[in-house]
Amino acid sequence: MEIKLTFEKPLNQSLQVGDTVWWVDTAQSGGYNVADSTQAMKLGTVEELSNQYRAHKVTISNYILNSAPDLTNAFIMFSKDNRANLTSLIGYYADVKFENNSKEKAELFTVGSEIVESSK
Repeated sequence: MEIKLTFEKPLNQSLQVGDTVWWVDTAQSGGYNVADSTQAMKLGTVEELSNQYRAHKVTISNYILNSAPDLTNAFIMFSKDNRANLTSLIGYYADVKFENNSKEKAELFTVGSEIVESSK
């Protein structure tokens, strides 16, 4: 069984096929938009993504519930499979460009990098 979710706002850029989708019913969390972590319920696994104009869709497979939940007051979130997303960046170099598109003065406090010599 699969479920299709449609969002008006753009999806998080790091969401990808294979991620696990979770949800929490905020209507039952006391009205303060907070919930205990034990209330998070697994919805399924991302099977397909599509970003179209004002219709950002996520298709979820491995849907584990018998009937579709009421997601009216739901907070939807996702988690990564840590078997595939545990390592650091891999490659020979990094090309980075910092841009400030604000009209106000901005100051960069720090920039960090993880560098490991792989060969001599």
